[in-house]
Amino acid sequence: MAAPFLSTPFQPYVYQSPEGSVTAFQISGGDVQVLQVMIKPQEKLTVKPGTMCYMSGNIQMDNNYLPENDRGVWQWIFGKSISITVFFNPGSDDGYVGIAAPFPGKILPMDLANFGGELLCQADAFLCSVNDVSVASTVDQRPRNIETGAEMILKQKLRGQGMAFLVGGGSVTQKILAPREVIAVDAACIVAMTTTINFQLKNPNQLRRAVFGGGNQLTASLTGPGVVFIQSLPFHQLSQRIASRSVAAPSLRDNPKFFIQIVMFFFVAYVMIVSSIILADV
Repeated sequence: MAAPFLSTPFQPYVYQSPEGSVTAFQISGGDVQVLQVMIKPQEKLTVKPGTMCYMSGNIQMDNNYLPENDRGVWQWIFGKSISITVFFNPGSDDGYVGIAAPFPGKILPMDLANFGGELLCQADAFLCSVNDVSVASTVDQRPRNIETGAEMILKQKLRGQGMAFLVGGGSVTQKILAPREVIAVDAACIVAMTTTINFQLKNPNQLRRAVFGGGNQLTASLTGPGVVFIQSLPFHQLSQRIASRSVAAPSLRDNPKFFIQIVMFFFVAYVMIVSSIILADV
């Protein structure tokens, strides 16, 4: 379903989509990869801000704000960038742009024509796209899927018939679901999935998790048919593990679960003391 990964760093891979468009690109590197995309004359490349590594001299770069119909306001509310970087080749010769993955992981080339022209992805998964691909922010309005944190509320939808490149943390696995086939996945590990998949988020017992500890893992139930791409190490989990091993001790604001546990301990101790006094009087 996805375009093949490049196996050699010396020869660009030329991909021809079912729609007839041809995209030449090159993916090099192991854990922290670099993508080089060839831009033909009068073509444009839409790139996530801050990921450009290098480009040829005949390429023009411009920052464009997301239009209101793409719900750019949601990007701004949740602290995301409301602009997108566009590279355009105005000349008569081919040009190229090198794009670096923002965190350790794998770059995934996706031809949206193979997915019905639409693909849902995590907010930080989009890296760049060629030509006819629009990037829209979308919010799942179902109450059972509302969870604190922008990464669980804010998703992105890619539309069009062009080539898009996504990035997933760690290793990435592709699962093709048959009709009515169900799998359970850590919601944070979903890089992208087709719109034909039915997504149901299972809410855990928040009180039990707050009192007795445990990770903030949310399990999603996915029902086919469709294709889902799963990452082994989401970026926010990597950053949390690095922060947890830092020299500075975490504050109560960073760890509210510890404060709740202290309150529950004193409450249980108070109940036991009062009960023992009442039983002693009896």
